[in-house]
Parts: sequence; C-alpha cells; structure tokens
Amino acid sequence: MAQCVTHKKCFPSREFAEDVLIEAQTTYEYAFGSGPIAVYQCEDCGYFHLTSRGPMSERLAQHLANGSIRRQREANQWLDKLKRK
Repeated sequence: MAQCVTHKKCFPSREFAEDVLIEAQTTYEYAFGSGPIAVYQCEDCGYFHLTSRGPMSERLAQHLANGSIRRQREANQWLDKLKRK
C-alpha cells in the first residue's frame, strides 16, 4: 500500500475509497457528527483519503437515505452474534 506524508491510509481511486467509506459506516457505529463522511484526493501523494470534514459523499448519502447502511449494520450485528455461539 502506498504511503503518504499525512500518514493516512491511501486508496488508488475515488471509487475504491468510497467503497471503504461505506464499509466503515456499516462496520463501526460512529457517534453523531464523527467518523468519515467523504473522500478527497490528496495534494501530497495523489491518492485518495477518507475525511470527516466537508460535505458528505453523495454515494454515502444515497446509501444512508435508502437504508442499505442500516440493513448491512444489522446484518453485521447478527453475524457477530452467531460467531460468538
């Protein structure tokens, strides 16, 4: 994986970074107003990073609005419960 002087994780494309952004939203339960909400291209390394600042990614907003993030989060919770048995 590429390295950046910012020490943030680097993603090769906007699409890949947005996939990671959506996956993070389904995996972790961020407090209101925290956690990554967008993707940007770094001026230092040229790769893409996640950010909790600025306007929310349109793709993330669509997934939140249509409930797919909530459904995937619930599915992940059930998988965790089943793994513990």
